[in-house]
Amino acid sequence: MFDVAVVGGGPAGLSAALFTEKNGLDTVVFDTDETWMHHAHLFNYLGVRSISGSEFMEVARGQVDDRGVTRKQGEEVTSVEQDGDGFVVSTEDDDYETDYVVLATGDDSDLAEELGCEFKDDETVAVDVTMETSVEDAYATGAMVRNGEYEAVISAGDGGAAGLNILSKEKGEHFHDFDTPDDVPTLADETVEDED
Repeated sequence: MFDVAVVGGGPAGLSAALFTEKNGLDTVVFDTDETWMHHAHLFNYLGVRSISGSEFMEVARGQVDDRGVTRKQGEEVTSVEQDGDGFVVSTEDDDYETDYVVLATGDDSDLAEELGCEFKDDETVAVDVTMETSVEDAYATGAMVRNGEYEAVISAGDGGAAGLNILSKEKGEHFHDFDTPDDVPTLADETVEDED
């Protein structure tokens, strides 16, 4: 049983997972490594002067691993279904129960359609400002909600919005994940402990 299941390991999915796991929600990411980032070089990502998409993904995966995200690398999700108050995410290997699901599969919206999410006239998944779909506690991000927009920084923002909304629901109030310089030693210590 996980609190949050993220389908897709690109910028949107990893961003959502980073926020939720870092703030106490047990999170699993299913990553088939089919991200468009392997065809990219980032000069337009704020705070990053120049990095290949593949190197960016390596850094991003290390960051979520440092926070304790369970990453199912290479395990492809075959279906997502509602089950009572939560969801069952199925792969060829297993079924995983979760309270929330974040779809971060680029412009592939098949799982959103199967889940019963509403679509807009331009065939993108309909979401609100928090990236929540018409299916409560199911979120969609990135290219599946933005017709023709394939920007890593936008996708990461969508994932962050989804993660923060999930955390706000869990906390019962608006939640902000805002680290300060005083937090650096604690977060650095956690990272070193995880590597031991």
